[in-house]
Amino acid sequence: MKKLFFLILISFSITVFAQQSIYFQNTSFKEILAKAKAEKKLVFIDAYASWCGPCKMMEKNIFPLPSVTEYYNANFINARFDMEKGEGREIAMKYGVRSYPTFLFLNGEGEVVMKNYGYMGEQDFLTIAKEANQPKYRNSSNKELFEKGESDPEFLLNMMSLYAQSDYELAKKASERYFKVKGNQALTKDEVGMLLYFIKSPSDPNYQIFVAKKQEITTLMSEDIYNQFDTNIKISKILENALDQKTGTINDEEFYKNAIPLVGKTEAETALNRMKVILYPNYGKFAEYEKAALSYYQNAENFESEELLKAAWIFSEHITKPSSLKKAEEWAEKSVMKSETPENTYILAKIYSKTGNKDQAKAYAEISKKIANAQGKDATLATQLLETLK
Repeated sequence: MKKLFFLILISFSITVFAQQSIYFQNTSFKEILAKAKAEKKLVFIDAYASWCGPCKMMEKNIFPLPSVTEYYNANFINARFDMEKGEGREIAMKYGVRSYPTFLFLNGEGEVVMKNYGYMGEQDFLTIAKEANQPKYRNSSNKELFEKGESDPEFLLNMMSLYAQSDYELAKKASERYFKVKGNQALTKDEVGMLLYFIKSPSDPNYQIFVAKKQEITTLMSEDIYNQFDTNIKISKILENALDQKTGTINDEEFYKNAIPLVGKTEAETALNRMKVILYPNYGKFAEYEKAALSYYQNAENFESEELLKAAWIFSEHITKPSSLKKAEEWAEKSVMKSETPENTYILAKIYSKTGNKDQAKAYAEISKKIANAQGKDATLATQLLETLK
């Protein structure tokens, strides 16, 4: 009898112990969403990778805590997915999961209510859950809440992030409400970036904020950069009308006819070359890119070395004219002078090889290979280039 009682006690203890963790559903993502919708709960997803140390620490140290298990099991439909296997790959792509662990709180429609990252302690892990677990998120979709006038800044930021690619116009409206709610509060650098992303023409409400807060914004970027953005905004519609989206061809005459009266000849020429530099590589128009880049980057001292290096890379890959490659040398040299990396030393070496400067090409290819090996990076390109220079 004592033995039977002992076995029952052990069995009970094992059962209790096993329950001391978040209960994760072992079913498909589609079924998890359906369950959340039916029970009017949010979904909590632990997006992890099998090799991730912090993920294992969360599983060992945080998920089994009584306060955590009680709150998460009572309030969420919980699930775990390895982002590098099976259905996890699709979830990672859908929700832009790029670091581990990522914690996703979703409504029954599969919309992101909150997203957090990294290892966190008991109180922080409970705090994010309580912030996400609001009735309005459980009972309505993001779009429904937005249509009802929801103006919580975090909600609006989430709307911008969630719909920026899939429904730009909705995300743009969310941004307009966000900056309206923000009012006279100072803008951060990230917020200026968001503001600019959602401005398409001078008639946009966000453009009025961009103009009104010029003095503040130019403390976060140079006035020259501010003016470049301003010019681009003013002529964006003109450029759109002059561009053949299928072929990537820009009607210069049509563009200048409408742009010069608005911003002047010099600004119009600069803006057009800037757009060509951005667009033409995507369409494989490298001869046209060469001409635009030589004009746009004529005064290299006015540009960041990273931007010049990108142009040098395109020239090293697609341009053969010696005088053009000589300019690309200058651009790559500016980056190398700032700091040597496997990438910029390789690009410089490749340009030297194309201009016939074999000794310099060898020297910089060796430097590229050495730095890459020291940093644990791929040195294949530099090694291949050295083979051709023997």
